[in-house]
Amino acid sequence: MKNHISSLVLASLEQLKTKADCAISDDIASKIRIDRTKDKAHGDFATNVAMILAKPLGKNPRELATLIVENLPQDDRISKTEIAGPGFINFFVNTSFAAKQLQDMLQDDRLNIAQVSQPQNIVVDYSAPNVAKEMAVHHIRSTVIGDAVVRVLEFLGHNVIRANHVGDWGTQFGMLIAYLEKCENESGSGMDLSDFEAFYREAKRCYDEDEAFAVKARSYVVRLQGGDQYCHDMWQKLVTMTMEQNQLIYDRLNVTLSQKDVMGESLYNDMLPQVVEDLMQKGIAVEDQGAIVVYLDEFKNKDGEKLGNIVRKSDGGYLYTTTDIACVKYRVDHFKANRLMYFIDSRQHQHLEAAWQIARLAGYLPEGVSIEHDAFGMMLGKDGKPFKTRTGGTVKLKDLLDEAEKRVSAMLDERGGIYTEDERKQVVHDIAIGAVKYADLSKNRLTDYIFDWEQMLAFEGNTAPYLQYAYSRIQAIFRKTEQQPGEIIIGTEQEEDLANKLLSFADAVNSVAAKAMPHLLCTYLYELSGTFMRFYESCPVLKAGVDEQTCRSRLALCALTSKVLKQGLGLLGINVMEKM
Repeated sequence: MKNHISSLVLASLEQLKTKADCAISDDIASKIRIDRTKDKAHGDFATNVAMILAKPLGKNPRELATLIVENLPQDDRISKTEIAGPGFINFFVNTSFAAKQLQDMLQDDRLNIAQVSQPQNIVVDYSAPNVAKEMAVHHIRSTVIGDAVVRVLEFLGHNVIRANHVGDWGTQFGMLIAYLEKCENESGSGMDLSDFEAFYREAKRCYDEDEAFAVKARSYVVRLQGGDQYCHDMWQKLVTMTMEQNQLIYDRLNVTLSQKDVMGESLYNDMLPQVVEDLMQKGIAVEDQGAIVVYLDEFKNKDGEKLGNIVRKSDGGYLYTTTDIACVKYRVDHFKANRLMYFIDSRQHQHLEAAWQIARLAGYLPEGVSIEHDAFGMMLGKDGKPFKTRTGGTVKLKDLLDEAEKRVSAMLDERGGIYTEDERKQVVHDIAIGAVKYADLSKNRLTDYIFDWEQMLAFEGNTAPYLQYAYSRIQAIFRKTEQQPGEIIIGTEQEEDLANKLLSFADAVNSVAAKAMPHLLCTYLYELSGTFMRFYESCPVLKAGVDEQTCRSRLALCALTSKVLKQGLGLLGINVMEKM
């Protein structure tokens, strides 16, 4: 509807351009913005285009708004227009047309959300755990936020490439290979590595305390980086065992990452010498005290001196900056990317900006390719500090999910309910995982947030259990009747409010794709649930005295609400339950 109203306004402005005193520029279409109103008294949609154009045209905003309204094409979708305040134009949508749109939504598998006409190749960098280490709670933000955005982008028709930038390269792998070899020799066979924390700790102890072990570890680093087959095979074992463990977490979280999406740091290793050589040939990088450095005008210290970005150390080693430059080049060249998205901790912003600026200068990142750091804040405990165990250690993500399921199981014991053993296990899983994910997704990703068990598992407020329960309550309505949804008729104020909220679902979905902000969809679903409850309390559906036509119309609104809730939560990677 926004696009339709925008076309009406544009048609009116085209008419005004023919008048001698209205020298409207040809780029006016880019200035037209249509917004949903927050107050129903101001209509369904509004635009401030008259206020934007008034000054350059030398006109009074209200007078220009009047001219725009007078030249709007006749359209039966709009019941009336009004001019408000200094020059806002408010549009009231015809309720019969809104009802037709709702009917179309109900009958369409995609809820009438169109796919994009020009799909983009979008590479999304998210999750990025390290090899030979277990995923910890700090991995959850990148993982679930990135995955929600990926789901939305794919739903809208974009070609999405998931990129799990695993930390699988570096000097520590000599130590890890040497320790894996030691373990296999002592056990006499291959090993199933399940406790990475203990493995890494013991490898480090051997390196620090056993000089012979340390010498071997250092030699293995050189051999690995030189392409030695034995060291490569041992390294691959570590990568495989790590990602097999991580895949269990991804599957449990209902995250769409798989083994084929792993694009570790090692992928770009062979590119690094050529990237540095290219930067030097183009005059972007220079030698400084044996190191190869790029100085950028945009990055300076407190004394105004340019900061150096080392791309090759004096000993010939490469840094993360070099890898990230090569990574950009690979994603643009190999995937023909139109948009690059990085869901990475906000503390990495300056590092990423420097690498991307160098990639721009080198021509690896064409102007037509957008790149964005979709940063996120930290997950904090109730004390306002980074979320830790009681002893101050890092909380494993697996342990967090175990705790969530344990708490939900106890809650179900208190609330009662009749489930088979398999049903109960699935309900516990869906509520627990949904609650953990939604607690993160419902917060603006740019801010830190407090992790609170009681709040996230509550059946009231903006939580996953509340939304899952809202969905199951609507399903319960249909178990009480044999009546089927019918033609939607909007009569009462509460029906109109629910209709308007349902029709804004597409706006919420598209806003997530544009801004990479899943919390916008969470807020929408929470508001939809509240609007539905007000409708349900004020507009009887199955009560005696309600005529069949009204009953079936309201059942249709119930069915559409549940369909939107299911689709919306699905785009967040959260399951719903028919009974709860």
